[in-house]
Amino acid sequence: MFSEKLMPRFSDTDALGHINNTLLPVWFEGARDPVFRLFMPELDTKKWQLILAKIDVEFHAQLYYALEIEIRTYIGRIGGSSFTVYQEAWQNNIKCASGTAVMVHFCFEKQSSLKIPEIIKEKMKVHLFSQE
Repeated sequence: MFSEKLMPRFSDTDALGHINNTLLPVWFEGARDPVFRLFMPELDTKKWQLILAKIDVEFHAQLYYALEIEIRTYIGRIGGSSFTVYQEAWQNNIKCASGTAVMVHFCFEKQSSLKIPEIIKEKMKVHLFSQE
């Protein structure tokens, strides 16, 4: 698991007084950097090898301003050329949101998917999600 903590800004709130639901996909994307680094350690956009195929977010509880949020990032499934990133947002020891992102190892030059190298798969397996 990768973990990142953040403090919501006042501008992250909406008229109802909680964190706006549009921020979760943004926060989840930012917390995927360690996963991106498995493929591109330098995060060099000229050598980028991943595309996003699908995202979803499920809300379990409200998130609030002025309380730290922890984003937990796991690998959910590893396929031949694609994989799923599973993420959770926690606040006050409560899972407030979860989501998945389907990522594809991709060659922009050829505009086609690439097989995920075994060495990267082994690094990914360390971060597999377990519901223990």
